[in-house]
Amino acid sequence: MAPVPKMMKAIEIQTTGGTEVLQYKDIPVPTLKENELLIANEFIGVNYIDTYFRTGLYPNPKPMVLGREASGKIVALGSQVPKSLGFANGDRVVYMGISAYAEYTACPAEKVMKIPEGINSSNACAAFLQGLTALTLVEETHKVQSGDWVLVLAATGGVGGWLCQILRAKGAKTIGTVGSEGKLEIAKEQGADVVIVDRPGQGDVLKTVNECTNGQGVAAVFDGVGKDTFERSLECVARKGTVASFGNASGAVEPFLISKLSAKNAKVARPTLFNYLFTREEFEHYSAKLFRYMIDEKFIVRIHDTYPLQDVARAHTDIESRKTMGKLLLRP
Repeated sequence: MAPVPKMMKAIEIQTTGGTEVLQYKDIPVPTLKENELLIANEFIGVNYIDTYFRTGLYPNPKPMVLGREASGKIVALGSQVPKSLGFANGDRVVYMGISAYAEYTACPAEKVMKIPEGINSSNACAAFLQGLTALTLVEETHKVQSGDWVLVLAATGGVGGWLCQILRAKGAKTIGTVGSEGKLEIAKEQGADVVIVDRPGQGDVLKTVNECTNGQGVAAVFDGVGKDTFERSLECVARKGTVASFGNASGAVEPFLISKLSAKNAKVARPTLFNYLFTREEFEHYSAKLFRYMIDEKFIVRIHDTYPLQDVARAHTDIESRKTMGKLLLRP
């Protein structure tokens, strides 16, 4: 194995703003703490949450290296990494952490998983954060049962595509919304039973929900769009159902009167993935379940594009356009 250099290329931000704040620069390779693994990144995931840190919607100390997930190979182990985790130099791994927009990342060993045989590094990275988000949404935020009608907004987006595939595997019936006619067949291919083009102000989504559910509404709405769709999601949900608002693609949901929920005894949740994977046991459980789904159910891993690390601004522009289908990856 080649020696680890002292300097590396990374994407750093020193202030918040548009894509112009993304700096491709040389910084020191991180110093390894005793409980960390040093990973040479091969593929880096681009997620909408990265834009929240860049714009300042989610405050964070600066300077900051963006990025929450990547796949690669272990090149060094901290002195106190538990032997029970079974890690060794050269292992293929995928992780969720911070500072992934770089050639090397130091990540706590507790947040790293080995990639099983049968899954390549690009697919592992493309699946990990978004697939785990989808899986915990349908298992934790609202426990979806076989036969449930569920509404998934942006069904061909990163999390939306995984939701459709997992819901199909669970035997649920999915209504998916897409932004254009060209995405209809892709949403169906990924598992949506009914797909509709979401045209703002036309009422087609609520009408379709009522037609499919005989006016009862859906057991759960998985809404990663946010501000523009939240009120409609409340209209679409069934009595005792759940609106899971897990993203802000159109902006943050505005404050609302909690008494609005009493009309249906509905629940609203604003989950974050990391609170569902807080312990190593939870992390291993859901990672193993996702990998089994990918292998046993032959899940489609849709990659929109792979960008050179220095082209990160183009990747952020593309993901913010809400016109992408599948995962955006960076390659150091």
